[in-house]
Amino acid sequence: MTRARPLVVRCGAFGDMVIVLSLVAALSRRFGAPVDVLTSGSWSLPLLEGQPGVGQVYVVGSRRTPYLLDPLQRRVVRGLRASGPRPAWICDTNAWAPRLLRRAGLGSDRVLLAASDCPILPGEHHVDRWLRFANLTPAAFEADRLDATTLAQWRAPPLTVPADARRELQDWLASRGLGAGRLVLVQAGNKRTMRWWAPRQRETNTKDWPIERWAAVIRSVLEEDPGTRVVLLGVPAEAAVNEEIRHAVQSPRVYNAATELPVTRLLALQSIASGMISVDTGPAHSAAALGCPLVVLFGDARIERYTPRSPTGLVEALQGPGDVRRRIE
Repeated sequence: MTRARPLVVRCGAFGDMVIVLSLVAALSRRFGAPVDVLTSGSWSLPLLEGQPGVGQVYVVGSRRTPYLLDPLQRRVVRGLRASGPRPAWICDTNAWAPRLLRRAGLGSDRVLLAASDCPILPGEHHVDRWLRFANLTPAAFEADRLDATTLAQWRAPPLTVPADARRELQDWLASRGLGAGRLVLVQAGNKRTMRWWAPRQRETNTKDWPIERWAAVIRSVLEEDPGTRVVLLGVPAEAAVNEEIRHAVQSPRVYNAATELPVTRLLALQSIASGMISVDTGPAHSAAALGCPLVVLFGDARIERYTPRSPTGLVEALQGPGDVRRRIE
């Protein structure tokens, strides 16, 4: 039997990378070895490193950059070539990954499996699709298949928080006056909100929800418990949206953290929060995976495929009826 360290290729958004941890953990169990991950974006490193089943994380920058002009791609190819033959599961559908793997000597169909080998089934969640994918094996390799009971333990992505991130969070909370009382998190922004060249309320931003509605929900949360504080999440590009919401609420118990959330601090914060309210976006998936009670608002999306998975089951996914479901509003 040929055994080798598996490779997973997934260049996705934040939520995609949380979801793929289920595939990584299942493959690690099958092959009895850590699973290396090839991905893109420097933010992937703090999210993936140290997670269950994850071995080395190979990171490239823009996949649009020509290979000869990208030292990161060349470094990844050298590392993969040095590691020798290995089975690879490619979760992306474009031609970039197979082309790069061919440069690393992993181009044979006998060592590669593509997402097209495991098409998603009607009504299937993406986590369940990747768990089916984990039980497929490239022709050149062998490994025992996992039974349904074993696979079921990863129906919620196995996301963890480093101990040093938890300690750092406590210092940050104390410095911001957030160390006492319940914390409720709000993620109002999304990748479409961050497009600076187009208005947030444009027709294509189906995940936009009016500022006054966010403010009404937050006021209700604050009225429920005088000790509760609300933390507005996001990346720096979403800070302005958060400021509009904070100004509309008019409460000192609302804190805009959009410029202060590296990945590990975000995960630590979600792991201790009393709950989170979010649009359908990446941090909703990490919150659910960490067991944070979650309400997530869906617009034009396949709710059965993308509802965040939680080990506690404390996720409420909301979507309007068919005739208006295209927009969260």
